[in-house]
Parts: sequence; structure tokens; C-alpha cells
Amino acid sequence: MNQQPRPQRRPRRGRLVVAAFLLAVAYLLLWPVGADPRAWQPPTTPPLAGANPVEHDFSTIDLLAQGVCNGPEDIAIDSQGRLYAGMLDGRIMRFDHDGTGAELFADTGGRPLGLDFDNDGHLIVADAYKGLLRLDGHGAVTVLATEQGRVPFMLTDDVDVAPSGMIYFTDASSKYALDDYTTDFIEQRGSGRLMRFDPATSTTELLRGDLNFANGVAVSPDESFVLVNETARYRIHRVWLSGPRAGESELFIDNLPGFPDGVSCNGADRFWVAIVSPRSPVLDMAHPHPWIKRAMLRLPRFMLPAARPDACVIGLDLEGQAVTTLRDPSGRSFAFITSVEEYDGVLYLGSLSRDALARIASPSE
Repeated sequence: MNQQPRPQRRPRRGRLVVAAFLLAVAYLLLWPVGADPRAWQPPTTPPLAGANPVEHDFSTIDLLAQGVCNGPEDIAIDSQGRLYAGMLDGRIMRFDHDGTGAELFADTGGRPLGLDFDNDGHLIVADAYKGLLRLDGHGAVTVLATEQGRVPFMLTDDVDVAPSGMIYFTDASSKYALDDYTTDFIEQRGSGRLMRFDPATSTTELLRGDLNFANGVAVSPDESFVLVNETARYRIHRVWLSGPRAGESELFIDNLPGFPDGVSCNGADRFWVAIVSPRSPVLDMAHPHPWIKRAMLRLPRFMLPAARPDACVIGLDLEGQAVTTLRDPSGRSFAFITSVEEYDGVLYLGSLSRDALARIASPSE
């Protein structure tokens, strides 16, 4: 008796693979996310900011306090030329001008980002988790502000004290904390704020909202305007503080070649902008399409676009024209630069994640 051949069945493993693929697609397209991404069309990435800035390299850079630091985001310099830097673990370390003599100055218990000294020698700190702080000469902490207009700070970012004593600072996002800042970059809902704290009245005033990750802040030498970096849109705004345009805001420079982080003024004729990372082609591709950005937000955090090593500092004049750059595209010299402070002809650099500070002679063009 002849037996009929049995019909072949699709291997079970194949069905499982197909099912897993369909589930993954459904998850990426349909799973609810807490964010509501907005469409935005990024401008084409320029080769450099400005028309013809003079370019310098980082070949003469010096690393300071290597192995002692841990993500020294910002640097402040006191009247004695000593360096202060905030670390990932909440410590604020103090160093001699050459990076030696390391000592613990304070521990905020949070993540100190922006640092600057006021007219009385107190260290003013923008702490990502603790808010706007004031530290006395012994490192004792006083909380100055944690909210504005009943909206709590979620990511207090940078600070600059004007000659008048007014404190200008940013809340990068009123929606997302530091450990979720990438969501703010992707969402593009403009929850960042630029604010002014008056030490005489202990009041906080909103100067500019609707910023996509409000980051570095710097007051002009005559205090007629203040700059604020809008990191997630590769640009810097100028907010007028006095004169006929007081209260108005305008673009100072647009379409930077990367993400601007800290900005500072040398007190005379130059603003220094730290570019923490080049722009992400993947993120720029996704920005016009909210559905793609929602899918991105469903991915594990380690799969999202991240900062890339590329050392870049841009010098702007008082009208927002790029006049000089320092660059090392390899990032081997000192990558992920988040702050630049000029002191006595030297640029001191902070970093998002390096284990050192750095310094280099200020270029004279």
C-alpha cells in the first residue's frame, strides 16, 4: 500500500520570527508615549558658522586635573584665579589656576551645571535637580529659587551674574529632567525658559519662554542684552534688557554646525560658544516627521542619537558674527566641550563627560 506524502508545514521557528517582527513593528508604531513630538524642518548643516571665521586647532591644548574630574560641566574663576567645576556626582571641586591643589569646595547633592560668582564673592550655581543656589565662601548652600510662575524648574542649566548683581539663568526644560533630556530634543515643544533673579527682592522673572532646550546664558558687557542658547535648534537668541527694544527678542546667530551648550562673554568684545557635539543626521532626518520621532521614543535610550566627539569652540563678536573657531574634528584633544571661560588671555574649557579640565591660549585672530 502506497503512503501519500505528508504536506510540509512551515517551520515553527519561521512563524515565531514573523510574529516577533510584526509585534516589534506594532510596538514602534502604536505603543503610547508620554511625549507629543512636533514637526520641525532643520536647516541644512553649514560647514562652519559665519562667513569667514579664522580657524585654529587644539594642538596646544593643556589638560588640567586629569583623573580628578568627572564631567566638569562648567568652570567659574574667583578673584584669586582659582578654578571651580561641578561634577557628575554633585561635588564642586576647587583647583589652583594650573589644575593642581584639588580640594572639595561643596557638594550640592544634585548635579551642578552652570557656575558664576556674584559681586560679593558667592558662587551662584544652576543645579539640574536642586534649582538656583548660592554658596558662601565655606561652601554652605542656600536655595534661591526652584520655580517661576508656579512652574517648577525641571532642569536648571546655566547662570550668568551681571555687573548690576542681577542673576540670569535658564531652565532647559520645564517638562523633562536631566536623565531624560533627549526626549526634550526630540519632542521640540519649547518648554525651556530664560529667567532673571533679583537678589534684592528674591523674585524670579520670566524673560523668554518657548525655547527648545534653553542652555547657555551670557550678559553683554554693558548689560543691554542677554544671550541664551537654544541647543535643540542650533541657534542663539538675544533678549534686549534696556533701550528702545527692551523686552524684545531676536536671533543672534542661527544654523550653527552643532549643538551649542555654554556661552560666555570675555567682558569686552567676544562671546565664546561651546559646541558640545556635531548635529545628528538621524535626528535631523526625523524632525519633520512626528511619527518617526514617536517611534524613536519607543526605543531603548541607548539606541537614541547621542553626542559625538568633536572639539569645537566658536568666537562671536557683539553682533553675532563668527570671527574665530577652534576645532579638532577627531575629538581626541578634548571632546564634548560644554563651557568656555576666558581669563587673563586663556580659555578654560569644561566637558560633559571628560575626566579633566582644559586650557588653551585665547586666539588673537
